[in-house]
Amino acid sequence: MAPPPLPPVAPRPPPPGPRPGLWRATPPAVFPPVLGLIALALGWRRALAEAGLPPAAGEMLAGATALLTLFCLVAYAAKVLRRPAVIAEDLAVLPGRAGLTAATMAVMATGAIALPYAEGLARGLALAGLALHAALMLHFLAGLARGPAPARRVNPVWHLALVGGIVAGQVLAPLGLAAPAQALLGVTMAAAVAVWALSLRQILAERVPAPLRPLLAIHLAPAAIGATVAAGLGLTAVATGLAVLSLGLLAVLVIRLRWLTEAGVSPLWGAFTFPLAATAGALLSQEATWLRLAGAPVLALATLAVPWIALRVFRLWGDGSLGPRTNAAAA
Repeated sequence: MAPPPLPPVAPRPPPPGPRPGLWRATPPAVFPPVLGLIALALGWRRALAEAGLPPAAGEMLAGATALLTLFCLVAYAAKVLRRPAVIAEDLAVLPGRAGLTAATMAVMATGAIALPYAEGLARGLALAGLALHAALMLHFLAGLARGPAPARRVNPVWHLALVGGIVAGQVLAPLGLAAPAQALLGVTMAAAVAVWALSLRQILAERVPAPLRPLLAIHLAPAAIGATVAAGLGLTAVATGLAVLSLGLLAVLVIRLRWLTEAGVSPLWGAFTFPLAATAGALLSQEATWLRLAGAPVLALATLAVPWIALRVFRLWGDGSLGPRTNAAAA
């Protein structure tokens, strides 16, 4: 007797596609080039003022970068509002940590853009960005304390977490809040020196993987932004020393550019943007004429490089590949 026929097997449903909704997967990697564009706009504002030229071009660039920053913040907030846990997931990976700390720094730097027009708004943005940055820094420090030993290996992104708050000093010093700005300068520069020392020891002992080498450009940022804040506080000797240091570090990076970029263009190239533009602004803010003159070619280089890198990163965001390539969380 023949066995009864087997019941037909229901076809397996196709895997679910991406859930509908705008900006569910906004990658934090969009923020480093945004921060670089803000620094470039501030550099051009300073350069045009020093040259006695009409400020319209610099102010148009500053306004455009402020709007771009707002757009990116709204896009990331849309993801967070859908699922707040994405913040912790983004902070668990290196590009996410770099991106979110750059986002809080961008809020502070936008305060510097608003400073000539609305001091109250500038102060609010600087303090709000500083508070958000402090929360990320506490999360970062808690992760170092709880995490395994490999997670405690120093890397340039430590500068963004531990030193990034100094960006608020660009706003606080012109507003007459010299004491908080000086405190920020002292604490963050001490942290920067510690990270520089630990990183130098690690670089001398180990080979940096080619894909991560662009992050080494972040080592330039603390000296550059510290020089700008010190100049705003009238600390001429400190400002000059930090400006010379930033110029020397930039020279080293330029000499080693082929080595830094050996892995080819990647989203991590966003790490080049803020340090380069901030160095131009730092040099242009100095009293020494030779440093201001050195700032002009650096600003020209930043004008060529920063928008090009930002455009490449935003294209990756537009075609949907930036999130997967940087392990960004999705809501």
